[in-house]
Amino acid sequence: MFTSALTLDRTEDYPTLAGASTSPKAGDRLFVYSPKGKPWDSHKAVADRVALLYAQDTEFRRLGARVLACSGLLLFVWLADQETGELSFRLRGAQFCRVRHCPVCQWRRSMMWQAKFYQALPALQAAFPRVRWIFLTLTVKNCPVGALRANLAAMNGAWKRLCLRPEFKPVLGFVRTTEVTRGEDGSAHPHFHVLMMVRPSYFGKSYVTQARWVELWQECARLDYAPVVDVRAVKGDLFKAVQETLKYAVKPSDMEADGEWLLELTRQLHKLRFIATGGALKDVFKSEAEITNADMVNAGASPKDDSGEPEPRLAFGWDRPDRHYRKKSLRDE
Repeated sequence: MFTSALTLDRTEDYPTLAGASTSPKAGDRLFVYSPKGKPWDSHKAVADRVALLYAQDTEFRRLGARVLACSGLLLFVWLADQETGELSFRLRGAQFCRVRHCPVCQWRRSMMWQAKFYQALPALQAAFPRVRWIFLTLTVKNCPVGALRANLAAMNGAWKRLCLRPEFKPVLGFVRTTEVTRGEDGSAHPHFHVLMMVRPSYFGKSYVTQARWVELWQECARLDYAPVVDVRAVKGDLFKAVQETLKYAVKPSDMEADGEWLLELTRQLHKLRFIATGGALKDVFKSEAEITNADMVNAGASPKDDSGEPEPRLAFGWDRPDRHYRKKSLRDE
């Protein structure tokens, strides 16, 4: 039996989440120092709840302990922009658990990938000055969560066949990510988000209609039904398309909604790749196995942020009962 309640019997690895904080001062909280602190609070609070769901099964107890300990202490600095002098609040230290379904780590990976894409964009625009962008979503029907791994294998095979079709020739490069959402009946809904860089001719003689994309995906996935396929040109606001492509693989709300579903999802997705690239975008990202703790710390930071000089650091520790990061003295750590 699983529960999303925040109280467990106290153990060495899983301290209770119940109880009141010891008179926290509102001014000590991270979000008071910077609005950027609010996402840290929300993601870490969900991570605690996910950790407790893992804790209730002996198979995943160690995984839960890692998620519970993730990013318990954050070190920030005030950093002045070398050109404008404007101050920004930057993360300079943290230890991440690197568990795939940790809400904090999933968020940091998404930020890192988005930053890497934008760092590569100027060179891509110089090499392909007239390039256009297409955002494509490919779906299949929901499946039992226990059949998710097999369904994803079939979808990956279908994608490879799609890339060989003549209609795919105008695509100069792509980033493809996998997302899995939870159905109301406890099923799993796997789908691909694809950001494609295409030749200008795509919008002329090589244009592929939405109806044709449906036919192509149905044929390549060998489906006996017409799947839902969404395709749209990215007009001006590339940022939103990048965010949608490189977001979470599993919604945090889906993770904490059903403990049994989360555990089976974790089994099904073990060591699977959730991001793929090709063509001119092939080398934009590191593989998930190559991502370091430093990459997670520096997610979203510009290379010019590193002045090479030590800065005074502010420490914020996770106050579990208060569910906020609060300022701590580095002497205490």
